[in-house]
Amino acid sequence: MRGVTDTFSTHELLTGFAVTAATVTVVFVLTFVVARAVGRYNVIDVTWGLGFVAVALASFLWSSGHGEDTQRVLVLVLVAIWGVRLGGYIGWRSRGHGEDPRYAEMLERAPGRETSYALLHIFVPQSAAMWFISLPTQVAMYERDPWTPMLVVGGVVWLVGFGFESVGDLQMARFRGDPANKGQVMDRGLWHYTRHPNYFGDACVWWGLFLVACAQWQGLFSVLSPVLMTWTLAAKTGKPLLERDLAKRRPGYAGYIERTSGFVPRPPRSADRARTH
Repeated sequence: MRGVTDTFSTHELLTGFAVTAATVTVVFVLTFVVARAVGRYNVIDVTWGLGFVAVALASFLWSSGHGEDTQRVLVLVLVAIWGVRLGGYIGWRSRGHGEDPRYAEMLERAPGRETSYALLHIFVPQSAAMWFISLPTQVAMYERDPWTPMLVVGGVVWLVGFGFESVGDLQMARFRGDPANKGQVMDRGLWHYTRHPNYFGDACVWWGLFLVACAQWQGLFSVLSPVLMTWTLAAKTGKPLLERDLAKRRPGYAGYIERTSGFVPRPPRSADRARTH
């Protein structure tokens, strides 16, 4: 355990960046091999959560002796709980299904070989995003301050996010598991207040980890990591692509969009307000 007078291990952190970049590369190469073997590229969605765990573990091991031990363990545990749950849930949800419609649509536009297109447009961008988004967890591993208010605040934000994500996924799984709900729009529980409680929770998890990294001022430099995660979920490949697909297949989804917040939870609009919005 180190005291507050110790300095931040900048050299070790920069070296650790190379280690985690290599870790991400190995994870995605193995994922690509598996995807080719099973004939489905959506196995990368399972890797998404588990890959962050691999990065956190590599950073944890490399930072040994250079960071405050309690914080290092806490960050690893928080990332592991989030990543294992997410990877396990996506793996369970996708069992028995074919390719994800999002990837199928992308591959239909492939001008050349599908394999090369998938590698360059799915695997490379996601591997780069994983490394960049994980920067707060990497920085936090090298901080040498003991417990700080930011550590507590970050932990609370992480807990709120994890609760939204896990409870939202559980509610959706139960909804889909009831044959009476086939073709219906899920607008109960947390889904009554936001169309994407899982995405909102995911964003909060990474804002929480960023706040943990801000226990020392160096963590501020990783602010673009949760920004990228939030933007991706709310405006890029998360919400927009999913809602475009659902609007085509679910007759009542347009009305659900009008009355329900797209990301940040809030009470739904009344029918009159929804029509005039």
